[in-house]
Amino acid sequence: MIIPIRCFSCGKPVAQDWDEYTRRTVEGENPQNVLDSLGHMRYCCRRMFISHSEIIDELMQYKRF
Repeated sequence: MIIPIRCFSCGKPVAQDWDEYTRRTVEGENPQNVLDSLGHMRYCCRRMFISHSEIIDELMQYKRF
């Protein structure tokens, strides 16, 4: 769905970096290096990025008008 605003475990804001993370990883950059440069060092925050799955496009197929 939509990336959460804050990390579930520690409460650090993570959503503001989602667009840059996806852009850089799609371009082929290593996710570890991207997260390091964005300042997400805790494994709980890194989990928020790595385990997130965008399913909004799939759900929009079932939208009723």
